[in-house]
Parts: sequence; structure tokens; C-alpha cells
Amino acid sequence: MKKLIVYSVILLFISVFFSCSNSKIKYPKTKKVDTVDVYFGTKIHDPYRWLENDTSLETKEWIELQNKITFDYLNRIPYRKKIKDRLTQIWNYEKISAPFQKKDKLFFFKNDGLQNQDILYVIDKPGLQPRVLIDPNKFSEDGSASLINYAISADCKYIAYGISNAGSDAYDVFIKEISTGNNLNDKISGVKFSEIAWYKNGFYYSRYDNLVKNTNLTNINYQHKIYYHQIGTSQDKDELIFENKEYPNRTYEAYLTPDEKYMIISESETTSGNSIYVRCQTAKNKNFIKLTTGFEYEYYVLDHFNDKLIVLTNYKAPKYKLIAINVNTYNTGNWIDIIPEKSEVLSFCQIVGDKIIAGYLKDAYSKIEIYNQQGRYINDIQLPSYGTVSVFNGEKENQFGYFSFSSFTYPPTIYKYDSKTNNIELYYQPKIDVDISQFETKQVFYRSKDGVKIPMFITYKKGTKLNGKNPLLLYGYGGFNISITPSFSISRLLWLENGGIYASANIRGGGEYGENWHLAGSGFNKQNVFDDFISAAEYLINEGYTSPEKLAITGRSNGGLLIGAVINQRPELFKVAVPQVGVMDMLRFHKFTIGWMWKGDYLSSEDSAGFINLIKYSPLHNINSRLSYPAVLVMTADHDDRVVPAHSFKYIATLQEKYKGHNPVLIRIQTKSGHGAGKSTTMQIDEAADFYSFIFYNLDFKPFINKK
Repeated sequence: MKKLIVYSVILLFISVFFSCSNSKIKYPKTKKVDTVDVYFGTKIHDPYRWLENDTSLETKEWIELQNKITFDYLNRIPYRKKIKDRLTQIWNYEKISAPFQKKDKLFFFKNDGLQNQDILYVIDKPGLQPRVLIDPNKFSEDGSASLINYAISADCKYIAYGISNAGSDAYDVFIKEISTGNNLNDKISGVKFSEIAWYKNGFYYSRYDNLVKNTNLTNINYQHKIYYHQIGTSQDKDELIFENKEYPNRTYEAYLTPDEKYMIISESETTSGNSIYVRCQTAKNKNFIKLTTGFEYEYYVLDHFNDKLIVLTNYKAPKYKLIAINVNTYNTGNWIDIIPEKSEVLSFCQIVGDKIIAGYLKDAYSKIEIYNQQGRYINDIQLPSYGTVSVFNGEKENQFGYFSFSSFTYPPTIYKYDSKTNNIELYYQPKIDVDISQFETKQVFYRSKDGVKIPMFITYKKGTKLNGKNPLLLYGYGGFNISITPSFSISRLLWLENGGIYASANIRGGGEYGENWHLAGSGFNKQNVFDDFISAAEYLINEGYTSPEKLAITGRSNGGLLIGAVINQRPELFKVAVPQVGVMDMLRFHKFTIGWMWKGDYLSSEDSAGFINLIKYSPLHNINSRLSYPAVLVMTADHDDRVVPAHSFKYIATLQEKYKGHNPVLIRIQTKSGHGAGKSTTMQIDEAADFYSFIFYNLDFKPFINKK
């Protein structure tokens, strides 16, 4: 304790000074502890491991000192307040989600403009006015608690919903009576990575028993189990439905076909691939039948037609297909294609009325095709432009479906689909305080280091001259089979209206071209991801969009890893880098929360070949004192229980220790926030203001802030 007090006093008296100029910032001297690991004969020093203890007093004081330096710096940027004011102005518009129908009721989310959390509304019958069903703004005074999951019972009598505190992936489930709006006394804790699947007078859910009472954010998650909760009972009475003691590091999610006849359990051991178990709920034999084996492929059951399960899968189809599996003859030889694999990636399927809605990705943007239940093509749905259909809600029992379409300069717009006529009509279009007609988006294709063709979207003001002087923000992700498609960001419009160019590169590791594209950027192929991103930067520079002095880069989570890796490999290409909630310690990521699931994409340092591959690019372990780094703003959150903040803490401590130049290398640590989901509007605006202020300032580009 005495050591701790002395350490605290020393830190508090460290002189923290700077001005918003090229003066070198004096960072707190983060203490070092002689910690050494030996990997297959190689010694790896880890002097900042004490920062992995995110609840210690030492770490909390370190966070306060780092935030003080960072926010002093940001607050002295002369136009930060104007940026925040403009962001607040354009953020203030009405937003609604694509509705979904349950019996005669219609549900949707709405935000009047600057509310911290979106509110769930219900229309009880056609013609009636919407009423508030769940208002997450009442969960907490500061908006840090959020709605994380919900499900409505088949009779539309109850809604079960999860409340996450401070952005945690773990949450508590409560039950509300829809007609009265009254909450029941039920409370279920320890829920994480779970469906809420109603069945009769209760629901199935997944939990970690060690999270029911223990809320330590960094503890590794193990022994995922499925329980059944009956309404009106306490959690300790919940029935254990499924567990696998032999494999504690697997996750299990339960869901049912819409008529509740078949229960499906999805089993996973990494973020890609799963196996499924099936149980007929009406049969006398309540045993689960394992329908698939291994984790090479992915399976998702949509529904069943006459006891044939309708399954979206990439089984021997890297770009996915829709198949039918007879529940009485599970053998793969009896699986029948409904919609065979095509040249485009089948990213989702939804059944609406008697139609199958098939969502495809064509060069990373959405394409929608309509089929009948036998898989006969009927027609396409014409979409407004390059863009993304992010949600398509509908059910077999309903005539109408609703979907949301958006793009870089096209705010989320809701369309209503009629399954009988195959027509769509505009249902809701938001009004924003930015003239989006002044912008244009084009798609280009460039060659990566090994000659592979990579797509990229570029958005900018019409008439922009390609003279190499434009500030440009390049975004990338490249992992976990996640497709980065055209998306809308209201804060990004501030960047665009001030003359900034935005580029989004569809690098390998994602799912834009199916499983082969994913695998080409995973495991031993991870360097392809970094090469693809570096090649994107080189293309943008060579084509005159920007120059190294005007190029900023950013990415989140796995994308934060990307940013950390490329500024070690090619620091001279970039002027500003903002890695957000990134995976920075590639040797220890599997030791926290759900990190062990990422081994499928990253490999593991527990294996000699994996260690050799990971140590080559791990952002933390490749920081070099001889390199001239760009201006760096690391962004993380103190309650991130997916990519724990220790990744960012250790990374910035090492960068501040080793970097000898004059560019700022700072960390912004958001308190009472997690990996990103459920973040309040207030936090989002503050974060965006700091993000763009740092980038504008360090690109030496003063924005012209619109005034209305």
C-alpha cells in the first residue's frame, strides 16, 4: 500500500505541459515491471502487464493522468467547440428503424434527434398512434445503460429485453407485459452472446454461470450453457437445457422456428463456422440430434416448409446457398438446394409471406432478389444506388416486410415490401441538415502487393480536384468474415462538407467475396490484410486523391489491429492514425473474456507456428524507437469486455516510451462505455468531435464550419 501511495504522489507531481504546436508533449512516465514470458525459447518482455488489471487503483490513476493530457490537448484545438456544435446540429434529426410485425402489432425504434438512446414503440392495431413500450433513456441518468437484446412472445403478450450497463456485452434480462407496459418481477443475470427464444410460458437463453454474480470485465468466459426460464420464477429455478463439459470454450445459442416446432442450438468454438443441433419440441423424445459436425462451415436455420428445415449455409459453397434438409433424413446426400450458390455472395435470406428474400453482395454492395418457396427466381428489388440493405424484417405469416437502405450519403431510409405484388414503397425518409447532393461516391479497383484486385469506395464533394492536396480519411477492417459495405454516418458528413475525402477499402479477411476472401486474410495469411490496406493508401496517393501529409487512417476492433500494424510497417505513408478499441497484444488476446474465440482468425501464441506468425505483426511488439510515427490517437473504453482496454493501455504506454518524434501519441479513454454498442448520443458526439478535431488539426487543415 505504501508503494502505491508513493507511486501516486510521484505521478501527480509529474509536469504535464504542452501547447497545440509542434512542442513535444511530456507524457507520464508509466512504471515498468520486469515481466518476461518465454515462447518456444524466445524471451518476450511485457513491462506494462500491470495495466491489464483495469480495476486497480494504480490503473485508474494512470487512466486519469492519460485522459488529462489528452483532453487538455483536444480542448486547446481552436475549432473543437465549433466542430462539436456543428455535429450536434446535424445529429438532431428524427431517426426510425425498419418496423417488424408480430400478429397485428407493429414495433419500431425511434429517436427524436438527440435522445441518448433509441426508444421502442408499438402500434397496437393499424390506424392507432404509436405508444412507448421501452424507453432506455430511463435506464440511467447519463444514458450509459442501453437496450441490448429483446424478443416478443408468440402470443404478443410479453417482451423479454436485456439491459447492458456501460456498454458491456453481458446483460440482465427483464420481462414486460406489452398491453400494460408493466414489468414483471423476473430478472435473469449473466447473459452474454445469447438469443432470447420464447417457448410457451418462458424462454431459452445462454449464460455464463460465473457472470451471474461476478462482474469482472477481464475474466475469461467459459462453460457457456443454455437455460429455460419460466415466467414468474426466480433464476435459480431455471432449467439447464444444454451444456458441453468436454469443451468449456465453446458458445451455444438457442433459437426456434417461428411456429416453435423445432429448437435449434448453434455451437461455435471460433467466430467462424458452427455446428447445429435440432430437437422437435412436440416429439416424445426430447434428445437433440446433431445435424452437422465440425466447424468448417456455417449454418443458420430460417424456418421449415413441411418438416424440411430451410438453412442458409456455405457448406461446399464458399459464397453461400439456401438448402432444405428433411428432418427425417439428415444425411448430407439428401440435402436439396433451394437457391444454389452463385457468383455473388448470398449474405442473408428472409421469408416474407410466400416469398424468399435473398440479399446478395455484388462487389461489396447490396443486391436483392425475390424467389418463391421452391427457389424459382421472380425478380429483383431495385435499390436507389450503391448501398446496403442492413435489415429486412418479415415473417411467413405476414404479407408485408420492411427494410432499411443506406449508403455513404444516403441516410437510413425505410421501404415497405408487399409480398403479394412484389412492389416496394417508400415508408420513411429522414430529413437531415446537410445537402447530400453536393457529394458523389464511386467505386474503384486497385491491385494489392500480390496482384489481387481489391475494391474500394471513395466519397467526396463533386468537383474535387485530384491534386494531392486533399485531406483523406481511409478506413479498413479486414477480418472475421465481416463485410464492410457502404454505410451512413452523420458525423462523417462534417468531414465531407469541409472538403475531406472518405475512402473505405474492402480488404481481404472480410466476407465481401465469400469464405475464400475471408480465409485469404486470416491465420497465416493475415499479412495480406495489411498489404491490401497499404496498397489502398498508395493507390490514393498515386492517383492524386491525397498525399502522405494529408492522409489519415482509422479502424475499429480488428480494424484497430490493422491500424497498429500498418503504422509499424509503413509509417511514412500516413500523417494521422486513429486505432479504436484495437487488438494490440497478439500474444495474449486469448487470455481475456471471449478472446479465445479469435484463434480461428488469428492463430495462437500457444502454438509455435502461430507464435512465429503473430510476433511478426503484433502492434505492441513491433513498436520501434527508430521509426517516425504519425500523430496517433488511440481510442478505447474502460468497460470494454470484448477487446479489453489493456490492449490499448499497454500499446500507448510502449509508444509513448519509445517514440522520439514530435507528433502527439495520445490515448482517449471513454469512461462508462464498452466496445461500442449502446453508446449514448452524448458520448457519440463528444467522441466524434475529438476524433475529427484531432485529425483536422494534425493534417494542418482548418475546417470551415457551416453556420445555419
